[in-house]
Amino acid sequence: MFVIALDIIVVGEKIMAVKIKDVAEKAGVSVTTVSRVLNGGKYVKDELKEKVQNAIEELEYTPSYIARSLVLKKTNLIGVIVPNITSSINSVMLSKIEETASENNYNILVCNMAECLDKQFKYLNVFKQMRVDGIIITNEKLDDRTRRLLKSINMPIVFASVDPVNQEYTSIIVDNEQAAYDAVKYLIELEHEKIAFIGGDMRDITSGVDRYKGFQRAMEDSDLQIYDSFVKFGDYTLNSGYRLMKEILDGDLIPTAVFAASDDMAVGAINCILDKGLKVPDDISVIGFDGTQVREIVRPQLTSMKQPINEIGTMAVDILIQRIDNMEMEPREIILKHQLEERKSCRRI
Repeated sequence: MFVIALDIIVVGEKIMAVKIKDVAEKAGVSVTTVSRVLNGGKYVKDELKEKVQNAIEELEYTPSYIARSLVLKKTNLIGVIVPNITSSINSVMLSKIEETASENNYNILVCNMAECLDKQFKYLNVFKQMRVDGIIITNEKLDDRTRRLLKSINMPIVFASVDPVNQEYTSIIVDNEQAAYDAVKYLIELEHEKIAFIGGDMRDITSGVDRYKGFQRAMEDSDLQIYDSFVKFGDYTLNSGYRLMKEILDGDLIPTAVFAASDDMAVGAINCILDKGLKVPDDISVIGFDGTQVREIVRPQLTSMKQPINEIGTMAVDILIQRIDNMEMEPREIILKHQLEERKSCRRI
């Protein structure tokens, strides 16, 4: 709920709302000059800016956010939808999105859909009603009604770290299949052959399907067997990684290495391996995906296939603002480089 408060001046028994023209009269400048100062205009002399700021403080003037938005036909709001705000990658990306938006005089409204498509649909409608200037989405699971809603929203939309199929919007991603391939090939180069895969939601194309395809291709190119009991799918969380690793270790065959499709799942897998009385990497090597801060906290420190999360967050805001200023810009897919970051969780056999 939004509450709008008007500052007031009490003159005798008469109550008056403070208006922008009152500030102009107090400062001895034009209304246009006051407006430029309020909107961060660069073409106002310092002495005039100081007069306006002093008048604003003396009159305790607070500009109406809604009125300003109607005049400028901009809200300077960016709506952001994340699938799970507690995940390591989303928290890092959100921090960078907020930082970059703030530097450009934009505020963000963050909505956590908690993996619920109904919530995502509801929040997109809220953004539409609030007339945010643009939307950043870090989730790629879209049902038909959400696709229809997105097409009806006349505002720029950018997908960050995901690339939903059949959507004509700008997306900023890494080549997830190739990154997963490179992660598994790294384990193979360390002479591992019995490699397990702990994957994400297969409704996700980039982080789910593509990372599994990369695992498959790396194993097939090296003529290595993919054991059914070594392949598990979860939801990118630490608890999911722990549970799936336990299922693998409870089987008859034990892998020498594990590739997890997120750092959070990799950490969950490490915790499970340790709880089973095994050692990482002495008994089982573990490699994650994303390159989040959690890889530095866990012991041993996690080797991970890093995607440039901060760069994705910054580019998402920058490109969104460019599209806000120029709706004619063509949407495009931007693929950034991934990078292996070696720590202590993998060893050569």
